[in-house]
Amino acid sequence: MAATIEAQDKVLATAQRIVQSLGNTSNTDDMLLILSAFDNRLSTLSSFVSSDDQPSAATAVDPRFEAAERIILNEADSSSLPDDYLDAVDEILQLTEEFNLNSADASDDVMDRAENALQLAMSRLEDEFRHVLIRNTIPLDQDRLHRSCLSLSLSLSSSAAAVAVAATDFFNNNDDGSESLEDVTSARYSHGPGVSFGGDEMSLELINSDAVINLREIADRMIRSGYEKECCQVYCSVRRDVLDECMVILGVEKLSIEEVLRIEWRSLDLKMKKWIQAVKVVVPGLLSSEKHLCEQIFAESDLIKEVCFLETSKVCVMQLLNFGEAVAIGRRSAEKLFRVLDMYDALAEVIPDLQTLFMDEDAGDMVCSEAKGVLDGLGEAAIGTFVEFENAVQGEASKRPIQNADIHPLARYVMNYAKLLVDYSDTLNSLLVNVEVESGLPVMENYENSDEESMSLLARRLFALITSLESNIEEKSKMYEDIAMQYIFKMNNIHYIVQKIKDSELRSLLGDNWIKKRRGLIRQHATHYLRASWSKVLSCLKDEGIGGSSNNASKVALKERFKNFNACFEDIYRIQTAWKVPDPQLREELRISISEKAIPAYRSFMGRFGSHLESGRHAGRYIKYTPDEVENYLLDLFEGTPLVLHHLRRKST
Repeated sequence: MAATIEAQDKVLATAQRIVQSLGNTSNTDDMLLILSAFDNRLSTLSSFVSSDDQPSAATAVDPRFEAAERIILNEADSSSLPDDYLDAVDEILQLTEEFNLNSADASDDVMDRAENALQLAMSRLEDEFRHVLIRNTIPLDQDRLHRSCLSLSLSLSSSAAAVAVAATDFFNNNDDGSESLEDVTSARYSHGPGVSFGGDEMSLELINSDAVINLREIADRMIRSGYEKECCQVYCSVRRDVLDECMVILGVEKLSIEEVLRIEWRSLDLKMKKWIQAVKVVVPGLLSSEKHLCEQIFAESDLIKEVCFLETSKVCVMQLLNFGEAVAIGRRSAEKLFRVLDMYDALAEVIPDLQTLFMDEDAGDMVCSEAKGVLDGLGEAAIGTFVEFENAVQGEASKRPIQNADIHPLARYVMNYAKLLVDYSDTLNSLLVNVEVESGLPVMENYENSDEESMSLLARRLFALITSLESNIEEKSKMYEDIAMQYIFKMNNIHYIVQKIKDSELRSLLGDNWIKKRRGLIRQHATHYLRASWSKVLSCLKDEGIGGSSNNASKVALKERFKNFNACFEDIYRIQTAWKVPDPQLREELRISISEKAIPAYRSFMGRFGSHLESGRHAGRYIKYTPDEVENYLLDLFEGTPLVLHHLRRKST
């Protein structure tokens, strides 16, 4: 209590000396009002000061000090700073420094007055600093931001999302009849560098440049006066709010790791895409701009500008990193593969920028260390997801065969994935270095001019993946009861795989020998199909069992042969018009192969034995089709539309 009374007495004594130095009553009233507003301890000061008090002998005070003090005290409640306010603060600071150097020249009264004036000035400058920061903040131009994100959106092609959605439907629902994804990746997927912030159009400065000088001048005075903490607090508070608003506009929500882990895939996919955009905009754009702003405003102190930048920006950086960490530790599934790879590439691209921006040895290292940890986690998640996809291909078991022996959806999904994976060759090869790629992989074939050891890690994994696909296709073919249909199914799918490889960068990874070997396998399947499907037809056209030469052949046997031929051909026509060979060239080649075997044999048989029945009664019952008609009907095969022959029997001649 005694200390409090003593402090109050000291303040009152100081106020009385200030009043006495002014030398008149009217100024005394003004000064009492100012001092009352400045400190509530002086609110009752007027009751202690008698209007009859006369100034006593006062210590001589520098006129410059009194002028500066007057400006500061008179502008305590002003809405805007006068032009000479900062000059007044400079004067007080300079005289204070001189007082400290020549303490004998300064009385306690003058020092107290100087400290009070500075305290009042710093409170005023703190408010002004906040006001200038807020007033001159440029609202984030959403149109401009949209333009800067446009190239990123284009680079995040919808093809990858389409493949991912299809994989989700296929592997989760086991839907063999799902919509075809043929050529879903016809537009080449790109995930290269996005926005450049070199031009004015992409500039994301969020404060008027004219205000920077004013802010720096205010900050300089506050720092010189020992009020750097208050200055930093105001700056960080205002700028954090600005960056938070930018994150909202970029579509990045504040989510805990637990919340991210609960998000269903389709919503998570959209959030991952926005995260990728935000990383490429925030780090090289917003944070670089913020760093530059700190360097301009706090140019006189390296420590303060580093602290302010760190405290301002680390919240939004950690918000981004927390989401990345949540994705990295989340459930691994095939549909996430390309988004995770995109996130990895986006973060890897900006880590050098983060290292440049956050150069503080302690806190800055912490941010960069967190970023590298998240990057490693995303890399592990990408490889884990790749392995998950490999396992899904190996373990996928369809419930029913494809009705028309068409290309299986699994082949489409796997090959489209494989094509996209090649676009990430550099990333995946670097990530696969630490993976035991030998484990569980099939033995490589000994290609001419090809060595397993010379293949990249990704090429070896893709070889394993496609080998698993081929094995799966082989197993799926066994679900068809018709042996001929098994070969059509295998021929279609192997041909599809070869075409995807031949027409993409996969060719350079697997090599021409691989393609050559599979083309031989396609021809082999076609040969087996011909044997399984047309052997019975061709057996009807043999001479054996007819009973002699063409001159004395048994009409009964001939009638039976023609009837069997007609029945076999009509059965093949009815069944195999429903089968589908989607590739036009392969379809045409298969029809030609059939024609080369069946038409000459039928034409020869007709030439030798047709006349035996054509002159008899009801010849149309037996010779229903001419060789040319049979050849024309072959053109209906493998179109995927079942047809039935409605041939009008020819009248007997």
